[in-house]
Amino acid sequence: MTIRINKHIAETGFCSRREADRLLAARRVTVNGVVAGTGAVVGEGDEVKVDGQPLRARAVQKSTGRRHVYIVLNKPVGITCTTESAVKDNIVEFVGHEQRIFPIGRLDKDSEGLILMTSNGDIVNQILRAENGHQKEYLVAVNKPVTDEFLRGMARGVRIHNETTLPCRTSRIAKYGFRIILEQGLNRQIRLMASEFGYRVTQLRRVRIDNVKIGALKPGQWRNLSEQELRGLLPQQQQW
Repeated sequence: MTIRINKHIAETGFCSRREADRLLAARRVTVNGVVAGTGAVVGEGDEVKVDGQPLRARAVQKSTGRRHVYIVLNKPVGITCTTESAVKDNIVEFVGHEQRIFPIGRLDKDSEGLILMTSNGDIVNQILRAENGHQKEYLVAVNKPVTDEFLRGMARGVRIHNETTLPCRTSRIAKYGFRIILEQGLNRQIRLMASEFGYRVTQLRRVRIDNVKIGALKPGQWRNLSEQELRGLLPQQQQW
């Protein structure tokens, strides 16, 4: 049995099909030592390498009896968090997973970083509820130097969308950069909060949701959540 090479690369968890197509177009993929074209197919026993490094198939977790798919994606800038197939560069087609999955929450098209995706619609509201206290950590770059006054104001809460944001944690990480940890997820929250103090966000990257960290995932890459990560996110009674 053979499959198209972009699908094979996506199924290893290395990156999405669309990103695989970019790798193929850049002649960075080989099959059995020969540069692969975009329409290539591979079968069992074929050795696929990216930049000279062999791909590792993601672990098959049949022994867990897990009923649903849970993955973490490092979403690149330009990908829209929607299941609408008519939307260009939508996240579902970008990942190209063999099962029907959808994002848990959102990450702005202009933002990048960690986003969870699943085939289990029953858990979405439980994870997203602000009262559950799920922490979301971001690294943010802005257009002018970060001041103590700005950090204190962001941490206290800011009036946006006709409500005041919950208190949060902030810290300076560079002259033009700061870290912020939220326990809510209003639309474009960080950008609007910063704007109230005269700042413009130039880069925004989510690096953690609760105990799930982005780690070494590169933009466009994804992996399955571990059992430990799932236990940290889901209620004890939740069936995986």
